[in-house]
Amino acid sequence: MLLPADLPTPLQVLDDPDFARAGVELRLKRDDLAHPTVPGNKWRKLAPNLAHAVDSGARGLLTYGGAYSTHLRAVAAAARALGLASIGVVRGEELAGAPRNWSLRAAEADGMELRFVSRADYRQLLTERQAPSAEWLVLPEGGSNAAAVRGAAAIPAELPGLGPEDLVVCPVGTGGTLAGIAAGLAAGSLAGAAGGDGGDGGAGARALGVAVLKGEGYLEGEVRELHRAAYGREFANWSIDHTHHGGGYGRVPTELASFAVEFEQRHGIRPELRYVAKTLAAVHHRAVTGRLTPGTRVTVVVTGLPDPG
Repeated sequence: MLLPADLPTPLQVLDDPDFARAGVELRLKRDDLAHPTVPGNKWRKLAPNLAHAVDSGARGLLTYGGAYSTHLRAVAAAARALGLASIGVVRGEELAGAPRNWSLRAAEADGMELRFVSRADYRQLLTERQAPSAEWLVLPEGGSNAAAVRGAAAIPAELPGLGPEDLVVCPVGTGGTLAGIAAGLAAGSLAGAAGGDGGDGGAGARALGVAVLKGEGYLEGEVRELHRAAYGREFANWSIDHTHHGGGYGRVPTELASFAVEFEQRHGIRPELRYVAKTLAAVHHRAVTGRLTPGTRVTVVVTGLPDPG
């Protein structure tokens, strides 16, 4: 049995002197606390896909990811809880004979069959998305598809009182969470304009994604395509920061690691390094360099948990 998520997730206001000097309020949307085995944006994106898998009588789930993919672990845990099989196609054929890292061990412990392929084959398989049979549901890398976008669109509704001073920020790996947040903000703005409550609306708020990999132009195209797939239209209330990817996906330069340590010392929260720390570093840099207008309220969506240990 898959336990339900604990929603809405907490909204935590941080007392940060650097942001205070810039006249900017910093909040954390603690989606890392959403679910014990399918945390953060993985629950938001997987929940509608899991419901479809169960309703359609699927035998199992097939998906894709890297050596430390949170998505693979989340799919494995969710599939096991629902009584479904799971297959994870892992980028990097050299990993097949190597000792499993903690992340891949966790996926295998939940019953996921791991298939290791070369990076060239991985890219081709991502495009083909072939299922072992008709009874299998294929999920894209990171779980970002139209259903996932609609799942992530619920996040702004858990942020009451949004207005033009608000900036909702999240990491961007495959674009699904950013696409959902932007769509949710836009839907709230339309509801407010139509005379709705406004408490659950975007009301001029914007979304900012922080790229965790080198992908300028490509990631924007992915978000636009996800919007078209999910809603049949595009939205203009978002942008992507490409200055804090740290040199590429999964890379954690010394400066970023030091920032994460200082953040933990200041706030008692250890940020996940590959996504969350890069996002926090990006908004911190914007605050201290004057790129955020005084009076801005920044809400960073904490999409995942730090590595164990």
